[in-house]
Amino acid sequence: MPDHTSADLPGSANRAAPERIVVVGYGPVGARFVDELLPLVEAGLAELTVVGAEEVHAYNRVLLADYAVGRTDRDTLDLTDGSRARAAGARILTGTTVTSVNRTIRTVSLGDGSSVPYDRLVLATGARANVPTLDGVKRVRRGLMKPGADAGGLGAAALDWAAAPLPRGVSALRDLADAATVLAAVQAGRRIVVLGAGVLGMEIALAAAAAGAEVCVVYHGEIPMNRNLDRGGGSVLTRSARQAGVTMVNHARAESVLFHHDDDGVERFEALLCADGKQINGDLLLLSCGVGARTELAHLAGLPVSTGVLVDESLRSWADASIHAIGDCAHVAARPADADLGAAWNGARMAPAGGPSGLIGPGWRQADSLAARFTAEITAGTAARGAVPAAAESAPVLSAEPGASVVMLKAEGIDVVAAGDTSADPFDLDDSAHAHGCASGDPAPLVVAQWADPEHGRYVKMVTRGGILTGFVCVGMPRTGAELTLLFERGSELPADRSVLLRFDGPDYDPATAGDAFAPESTVCWCNGVTVAAITTSAQAGNDTVACIGTATRAGTGCGGCKGRIGEVLERFAAQTVV
Repeated sequence: MPDHTSADLPGSANRAAPERIVVVGYGPVGARFVDELLPLVEAGLAELTVVGAEEVHAYNRVLLADYAVGRTDRDTLDLTDGSRARAAGARILTGTTVTSVNRTIRTVSLGDGSSVPYDRLVLATGARANVPTLDGVKRVRRGLMKPGADAGGLGAAALDWAAAPLPRGVSALRDLADAATVLAAVQAGRRIVVLGAGVLGMEIALAAAAAGAEVCVVYHGEIPMNRNLDRGGGSVLTRSARQAGVTMVNHARAESVLFHHDDDGVERFEALLCADGKQINGDLLLLSCGVGARTELAHLAGLPVSTGVLVDESLRSWADASIHAIGDCAHVAARPADADLGAAWNGARMAPAGGPSGLIGPGWRQADSLAARFTAEITAGTAARGAVPAAAESAPVLSAEPGASVVMLKAEGIDVVAAGDTSADPFDLDDSAHAHGCASGDPAPLVVAQWADPEHGRYVKMVTRGGILTGFVCVGMPRTGAELTLLFERGSELPADRSVLLRFDGPDYDPATAGDAFAPESTVCWCNGVTVAAITTSAQAGNDTVACIGTATRAGTGCGGCKGRIGEVLERFAAQTVV
């Protein structure tokens, strides 16, 4: 790493040495933070060390399902190769674990016995797959684990499974090795049992079925995606999934796993046993039961943790201003007064508000925000470690209140999008409630509009308050879903006749009449916050394909669900250019 003196550093007259920044975790969020911080490194204002447990450089985990069914190749997952970071002077350590954080002397200990000093430490350790309680599958209390202590040559896998390895034939889709296991099963036309029907479970189930595997989804609730959909939307999705060749088994409480022995005598998954006696046979059990933040490192360092590492709106730890957290390991919540810290910490253990969203977009926004704050603080020449100079006051600050996210299901031929609270039922809202709301001066009552065509896999539910869209579910109607997403994003008022929104997916739909969807400020890529205006500007510069737009603006490089919309914007731009 280059040795810089204070005389070499622009704007650093008050600094004795570059700021030492250590990032633990080199996944999508950690890599985004590194990219945004490189100007500081290139200017000699910061020394950056990145520690990643996996041998490979950062890749897009959101697209693992596509890779696991052979829909995309390995290269398309890469987010970086680390070459620019290394050229700037950053130290990238892959295949390396951090075993402890020594806050008193500000160092992190590595699995090889060495240590790295820091002035600012950023935890981007991400999340691991939850392992449900199943007889035959061992679980571990993660909170007291010592990261890397049981590595035994297992590398990154030790962070999740070293103390309790999953049985043969049981997997969770969290990394490249998991994807390779699923891909082998798909290519061989095996029977895959997916336990859990959240967004990721449904995506991999539908993708695997489309690729030729025999797939069964087992879940405890009545409907799939029950955190995002109401009963109507979930029922239509169930019907569409069955038509796509996926067996859907609801109201099934999985209790244990049945095994047989391979030729080498090792047990392998054979069937999932449910509380009601159902036995669901398969060749691969794929766990899709949510994720949990990797907080062991923070917990052992004495930092407050809840559903993630507790950080304030500036992403600083509640207990240590030199430590920050971003992505799936971060729980953003307003830091209480010192006198109330203990009580607030204990209360936060039971309060999920502000916890990790599990979505790539919020993680990337946190990375951007923290990098901007570091840049403002360091270039201002902070004299005291952890202090916030006046020049940094304009740096981005995140809200401690979790924002409403738009959830999209990526599946060929099945379009699902939902946002906000859609639990209200149209027949539960009687006239007396409306009258009371208007007479008492209380907020306007909720109004629900609902339309269903289960036979053709279509369903729409819109919840409004005072005419403003506060939540919606849209299944099987992509253009209507795009319009509702736009209205929800803007907090716009719906037309008095809600049925006009259904016409976007009608046979007489004319794209020219949907000019609002192409308004310059309309968001196209939610993961990266890229608007129509940004895509149009990029197209004017010669980026005329979806891939080129992705390289120039990052649009479409997250979940990939917006690539169709990017294509529509490019087509509209091309048509207007010809005219």
